[in-house]
Amino acid sequence: MFSGRLSVSMFRRLLVANRGEVAVRIARAARELGCTPIGVASTADRGSDWTRAFDEMVCVGPAPPAESYLKAERLVQAALQTRSSALHPGWGFLAEDRRFAQLCRQHGIAFIGPPAGVMALLGAKSPAKRAMRAGGLEVVPGSDGPLRDVEAALLCAEASDYPVLLKADYGGGGRGMRLAANEAELREVFQAAQAEARSAFGSDSVYLERYVTAGRHIEVQLLVDGFGQAVHLGERECSVQRTHQKLIEESPSPALSDDERAALGKRAVQAALSVGYENAGTMEFLRTPEGKFYFMEVNARLQVEHPVTEMVSGIDIVHKQIEISAGRPLGLRQEDVRLQGHSIECRINAEDPEANFRPAPGRIETFDIPTDRGPGRVRIDTHMTAGETIPPNYDSLIAKVIVHADFRESAIETMQNTLAAAQIEGVPTTVPLHLAVLSCEAFRSGNYDTGSIPGWSS
Repeated sequence: MFSGRLSVSMFRRLLVANRGEVAVRIARAARELGCTPIGVASTADRGSDWTRAFDEMVCVGPAPPAESYLKAERLVQAALQTRSSALHPGWGFLAEDRRFAQLCRQHGIAFIGPPAGVMALLGAKSPAKRAMRAGGLEVVPGSDGPLRDVEAALLCAEASDYPVLLKADYGGGGRGMRLAANEAELREVFQAAQAEARSAFGSDSVYLERYVTAGRHIEVQLLVDGFGQAVHLGERECSVQRTHQKLIEESPSPALSDDERAALGKRAVQAALSVGYENAGTMEFLRTPEGKFYFMEVNARLQVEHPVTEMVSGIDIVHKQIEISAGRPLGLRQEDVRLQGHSIECRINAEDPEANFRPAPGRIETFDIPTDRGPGRVRIDTHMTAGETIPPNYDSLIAKVIVHADFRESAIETMQNTLAAAQIEGVPTTVPLHLAVLSCEAFRSGNYDTGSIPGWSS
């Protein structure tokens, strides 16, 4: 059982401005805290099984996200008409939109997340890097801010050394990102990076970083209350990725020593406090083969992979988010955080890994993931049941399978047993990919990085 449950409600009614698995996760936490969860749905989601997690539902528009889940005014209106005093944005959609946070607060609705001013500072990568540098963190060598044109990019690349990576200043999830190994490639991809950034985020602002080969993606989970109290809940290893999208996460990282772990967590906490951060957040770092940690970005929201941290810490992060937003003190000191065992999460998507991970929307005929294939514990976070249909309009996530065991080897064994016994029929899934990764020597030894998917060559 997670700690932090209270017998009285934080807010009487809480609207979840999201859909699917994350909406169900937040609804469960709200109900455990005594809050009535209120949901929203597009016309494509109306009547879906996951909407039963809510006491009330409000239709917020047609299937396309731009006409429903990305309509800030409709979401705020839904909160007002259902008398919801708080709103949780989940992840994706408007979760890190400072204007949405401001709009909520202007209408007297508590936004479950950091202050809008902090979101504005951290929302663009260039000012975030400057702030974190001032807060004592190292950043990846590269441009000091957005690049004016390709000529500025070439000058910066020459100073930083190739290969280099172009990134969207307001972006994430790999969109607007282009790798260049030399001057000719940089000239070729610059405009494409700008165009994708403009399409995805409404701004063609891009910046440049040196590309760190054989790097590892390490992130630190933070909790900060409104009274200046902050703790970290250890780190997550997120280096198994495809096109910068995470596939498998684990905690603790097999690459870090206990001393590195403690030092990184302490530095992350200090940097978060230096910018006035509040609520849950994740600070992401790139670890070089030499053991240097470069700050990459802050995710000012709940992370998809938060369950692995909950499993090793015993702390319910969504509970803490709601409590902090309700003005409650964190009630934790760093010495109170006890990280135990090892946890791994696999994201099961409706995609065909044999066909370049082509999304595969459709009807799920059979859906059964067992939770008794030890030796460790198994947790399934999902919104799916047999007979449900995955619409083509949204993320292809079907479920997250999370395991916890005393040791990493036992956690890997538990995950292998669970996925091997899983029955998901009707659409192709990424289960074969996960089984290949889990069985390969590179992953089992912990000797892997972001350069490729260990054990998978398709």
